[in-house]
Amino acid sequence: MQQQELIPHLFRTEYRKIVAVLCSLFGLQHIETAEDLVSDTFLSAAELWGQKGVPENPAAWLYTVAKNKTKNHLRRVANFDKKISKELSNEGVAEIELDLSEENINDSQLAMMFAVCDPSVAKEAQVALALNLLCGFDAQEIADAFLTNKDVVYKRIQRAKEKLRSENISLAYPTVNEISTRMDSVLSTIYLLFNEGYYSSSQNSVLRKDLCWEAMRLCYLLVSNDIANTTSANALLSLMCFHASRFEARLNEHGELILYKDQDTSLWNEELIVKGRYYLKIAFADGDLSKYHFEAAIASWHTIKEDSPEKWATVLQLYDQLLQLEYSPMAAFNRIYVLSKVRGKQQAIEEAEQLNIVKNHFYYTLLGKLHEGIDDTLALSYFKTALTLAITDPEKKLIMAHMHELAE
Repeated sequence: MQQQELIPHLFRTEYRKIVAVLCSLFGLQHIETAEDLVSDTFLSAAELWGQKGVPENPAAWLYTVAKNKTKNHLRRVANFDKKISKELSNEGVAEIELDLSEENINDSQLAMMFAVCDPSVAKEAQVALALNLLCGFDAQEIADAFLTNKDVVYKRIQRAKEKLRSENISLAYPTVNEISTRMDSVLSTIYLLFNEGYYSSSQNSVLRKDLCWEAMRLCYLLVSNDIANTTSANALLSLMCFHASRFEARLNEHGELILYKDQDTSLWNEELIVKGRYYLKIAFADGDLSKYHFEAAIASWHTIKEDSPEKWATVLQLYDQLLQLEYSPMAAFNRIYVLSKVRGKQQAIEEAEQLNIVKNHFYYTLLGKLHEGIDDTLALSYFKTALTLAITDPEKKLIMAHMHELAE
């Protein structure tokens, strides 16, 4: 990997780790100090590696420099405090050891995850701060991911940090009580992050794998921890494994969307499918069922290549159970396609029209497909509406392909 590519890559993978450990050391009241020290570490890398070349172990070099900069910072603080008040005892402060072992990094990131998802922090700010502190995304990248303004994202992040400070939220290993009260928010944040990657409306792309991999990484941190390893976390990780297994089949070489029924199943990732089934088995072993359980079970059937009546009847039943547990318009929408496979287009049309999901191109595209062969004029009208609502080029191309197919 070239130097110009290496430093951004390391910034994405190592920045978040060192920041989490420093925040554990300093406390959340000093997030900016932690970020400044790590940014300064990468600045040193950019300057010195350009002059002397890349070290044999770049990550280890960053950890060593970060430790030295942290110790120098603590010495400066200690000396400053001594000058102000001789009564303050700061001896030994500069000798604090910065533990950048894999175990402490994981523990620090886990603690950060639950701190970020404190109930006092607004939901949209939780997601933004998680992307910033836990995934290494800057304000512009987050703004691109969620189709919003960079300044809006920056303000959300700053407000969230200030909230953590004002509420004196500690960055400590989460207790059993914190896990029980905050797990829903943590899983929801990870779920939103993955969904934005899977159905991305940013960067003119419908798939942002980087967001999906980050969501899976955070969820893996949960299931790898004894007290955070809940059945719901396993169910969510299972769901993401199943979806990720079909990444390579979702787009063609031109970046155009490929419908599920037209996907090349040889491109499905069998390793991820096996992992998905492993985590799903754990999820259903014990405990209450969550929406992630049913969504994962539905996704598991979508990794079965055979197209059989049993498959779609089972998926329909799972959707009905999901909607009974927790209704959502999008789950009801996704159920319509399955309903058409089991009970025919006419019943699917009747239920789809009752949903009346406005300003959603997926909804109008589905209505167009359901009306094909029944009322082609109406089908074309739905496709035209969908085209006006679609955002990315791949989505627009797929809708135009439907229109062309209908015309033929």
